Amino acid sequence: MYAATKIVVITERSILDGIAELLEEHGATGYTYTAAGGKGSRGKRRIDRAPQVAGVLENVKIEVIVPDHDVAERITEAVVEAYFDNYSGITYVEPVEILRPGKFKV
Repeated sequence: MYAATKIVVITERSILDGIAELLEEHGATGYTYTAAGGKGSRGKRRIDRAPQVAGVLENVKIEVIVPDHDVAERITEAVVEAYFDNYSGITYVEPVEILRPGKFKV
């Protein structure tokens, strides 16, 4: 097992592409995202909306594995600075252990 850091960003679907660009600019080699629902300071977000509305009001959970905490900190600071004054969202990091370090530039 190899130590790495996971970044999680939960935010509005409408800014996913911009966040993906920031991730790659700051060293991430890939990411995974899924639809996310829940309740926070800006109200409830559901994932079972009608298809024509889901893309606009949907939240996503983006997960990224990076080599270390320093890279994670640079990425999260860039995301917060670029988006979180105008869009809802949270981000956090946590240590993880991975099996294939070559996939994450560890």
